[in-house]
Amino acid sequence: MPSTREDFWNLSSYAVIGDSSGGRKFPQLTYKGLKRLGKTVFPVDPGASEVEGDRTYADLASLPQPVEAAVLEVAKQDAARWMDTIVAAGIPNVWVHQSTETPEAINKAEGAHIRCEHGTCAVMYVTPGFTGHSFHRWVMKLAKKY
Repeated sequence: MPSTREDFWNLSSYAVIGDSSGGRKFPQLTYKGLKRLGKTVFPVDPGASEVEGDRTYADLASLPQPVEAAVLEVAKQDAARWMDTIVAAGIPNVWVHQSTETPEAINKAEGAHIRCEHGTCAVMYVTPGFTGHSFHRWVMKLAKKY
């Protein structure tokens, strides 16, 4: 039986949220991993016009269709503000990447009754096989935190 974290990746559509305008790189590994898994995935990045040759969207309101989940990988200081937009967009599931999570962002998701996964790296779930993240995946499974 898959864990709730594994189950999160069984949805069909995702918005991957990054913000390269602050000097951070867009979360390309998560984005490419979801695409390789055959998911419908939209890059949301107000600081770039394209990611991996695909058009980006400046915000969630610009997406061409609703999504089942959002993956939030922005700077910590921006996490709560982005969570407000996730709540406003009515997205029922969110993954807050381990370097993004803040108590305020998590509390906003939980207060809005959004399924909120956090505390670990999204990439180890979307890159099957032997990768740099497979060791991380193995350790997390061993520790029963996968």
